[in-house]
Amino acid sequence: MRALEGVNVVAIEQAVAAPFASSRLADAGAKVTKVERPEGDFARGYDAAVKGQSSYFVWLNRGKDTVTLDLRQDADKGVLADLIGQADVLLQNLKPGALDRLGFAPASLREANPRLITCSISGYGESGPMADRKAYDLLIQAEVGLCSVTGGPTEPSRVGVSVVDIATGAAAYSAILEALIRRGITGQGAEIQVSMFDVIAEWMAVPLLNHEGGNSPKRMGLAHPSIAPYGVFTPNSGADILISIQSDREWQVLCDRFIGQPDLATDPRFATNVVRVKNRDQTDAIVAEAFARYDATEAVQLLSEAKIALASVNNMAALSDHPHLRRICFDSPNGPVSVPAPGVRFAGEDRDYGPVPALKPTGAST
Repeated sequence: MRALEGVNVVAIEQAVAAPFASSRLADAGAKVTKVERPEGDFARGYDAAVKGQSSYFVWLNRGKDTVTLDLRQDADKGVLADLIGQADVLLQNLKPGALDRLGFAPASLREANPRLITCSISGYGESGPMADRKAYDLLIQAEVGLCSVTGGPTEPSRVGVSVVDIATGAAAYSAILEALIRRGITGQGAEIQVSMFDVIAEWMAVPLLNHEGGNSPKRMGLAHPSIAPYGVFTPNSGADILISIQSDREWQVLCDRFIGQPDLATDPRFATNVVRVKNRDQTDAIVAEAFARYDATEAVQLLSEAKIALASVNNMAALSDHPHLRRICFDSPNGPVSVPAPGVRFAGEDRDYGPVPALKPTGAST
């Protein structure tokens, strides 16, 4: 039995953040009814990468039922009211106040059903000076300063995946689970509000605290601002390799078994991480010279034998063929699809994943 079997979820959702949360609820066994507008979740049109279907939609909507409603129409509002009346959880990411104006204010719904758990996802929360501003993933990355600490020295960059949406969806999922646990004890539901800005601003605690402490972080590409050597090095052939030296003991091992200069471990210019960071250019030059003696296979073997943390700097082609990549398969309107497996596994359990729903005519459901 999955943990959330018997839990009914109504998800008035689009794009990424809320669908991420509801997809995890569905994976855990909840019955998720996705409410779509007549033209469908706009994420259905983001691309056509998966057998003519959107990669975002395929990834985040497996295992859900769907109903298409025009919430400007009284009859369709009645259908939504019936669905919510049977729900344990209402998840939504309409713009702030939209659900209230439709007659489904979370506070009123909970007055009628105190066991109901509502979770509202927004860009900037329900109040405050920017509550009415539209918000999408990259906009929030810029607003909270994430772009300012991402990229190389010359210009800021976005994180290469929808990190704000994913983090917000994960936060909403964990909050819903917390509320379900508490409801099991107290019998009371909850009204949850999750702000994309708040989620990522909290993730920015370390660079923010460093800035406020007088050490504002700089963009360093694939290097670490506080540790050296921790960055990318190029062997004489093959893929670049990123290594991470986390302690002075590991630096000693690297000097002895890879660089071939054990005396560097006690050299006052390099003996501690503090001085290695201060002398980063010299430190990295010594490590780069050592890498140039080996091809990628030789370097990986030597570093692995020395228990030095490393990674190949791969692209999507390498990930697609990666020997460690786990996948799950499920059906879609255009045929079976395969995606990376969720990161969490339960020992002794092999899960099946439901299909991706097709868009239904208004009023129809799966």
